[in-house]
Amino acid sequence: MLLQRAHAAGTIDGMNMPVNAEASPAPSDAELFAQFTAVFEECLDNQLRKLPQAAGEAAAGNHSLDERIALLGRLDRKALDQAFTRTRLRTTGTRLPETRLGDQMYAFILFVRRHHRTPKDRMVFNDFLYKMKTTDEILDPLRVFVSDKEFLKVYVKAIVGDQYNVPTLDMIRTREEVRQRSFPPACCIKPTHVSGQAIIRTAGEAVDTGKIESWFDLNHYRIGREVNYKLLKPKVIVEPLIFDKENVEDFKIFCWQGVPKLIQVDVDRYIDHRRHLFDVRWNQQDYSIGEPRSNRNIPKPDNLAEMLALAGKLSAGFDFVRIDLYSDSRSCLVGEITNCHGNARHRFIPPSAELTASKTIFG
Repeated sequence: MLLQRAHAAGTIDGMNMPVNAEASPAPSDAELFAQFTAVFEECLDNQLRKLPQAAGEAAAGNHSLDERIALLGRLDRKALDQAFTRTRLRTTGTRLPETRLGDQMYAFILFVRRHHRTPKDRMVFNDFLYKMKTTDEILDPLRVFVSDKEFLKVYVKAIVGDQYNVPTLDMIRTREEVRQRSFPPACCIKPTHVSGQAIIRTAGEAVDTGKIESWFDLNHYRIGREVNYKLLKPKVIVEPLIFDKENVEDFKIFCWQGVPKLIQVDVDRYIDHRRHLFDVRWNQQDYSIGEPRSNRNIPKPDNLAEMLALAGKLSAGFDFVRIDLYSDSRSCLVGEITNCHGNARHRFIPPSAELTASKTIFG
């Protein structure tokens, strides 16, 4: 869309970049993205000048871009959002194109809005994830394959054995089939192509079939521009409740080059979502990611060694990946394999802990 408009109008809106197909080649995505960020910086400074609290050096642009972003984000987050809105209107119009260039623009906006700084090419947790999802790394066929919850089980079976898969009770491939199904009284119903959606049935409660049918209209790529989800076919999978429990602890193991490095434990996910972080020796860390730390004591699983070995084998085909496991201390099952934790938007609590965690994971 951006390039089409450029050729049709002769310039990129707001960029003063002439486009003459006969005289010069079309600008590259890198050039267009550089222009996009330049327009953002101009809009950012315009917003700062409007704030009395920002008068002086920062408003005049004498501070670094990150310092100005942090200042505006601290003083008026709505003004920071307005800077991005005006940037988008001056460059791509009301919508970002569903292209890799548009994905990069979206990722940049999301990153800056959440972290109040620009992403850098460095081995820092969210910066690394940003680079992964804005390059062809996220389109690695294996990453795309395991993003589908049905195909994930094929991968798990091939690498570590089917005994580590949550059993599949049913696979629903069309919305018409939803109306024909009789769901088990206790089960978990979720889409295979979307993250974060599920219906937990514990005692024969009524099932919201309308909600299940609506999942067939969802494309997770359009929610967060994680392109590994873009071409996944909509399906719905039905599974038993894991370990016959409605609320199970979720162990997310961050792995680097096939080696488990850090363990995130989610508790009360559907009640009062909290989490703990541990190193692989089960030493509790004094920080969290995305959600507050839990006050609950989380005992070391009796089968932690098996869980770590499992995560190591499943992560061997990636550089960085998160292996999500369920465990009752006797056995463990694979929940998901997550490529880009939190879509590179989860902030550390406290923020300074991001460097500490990065040394643990990438060191």
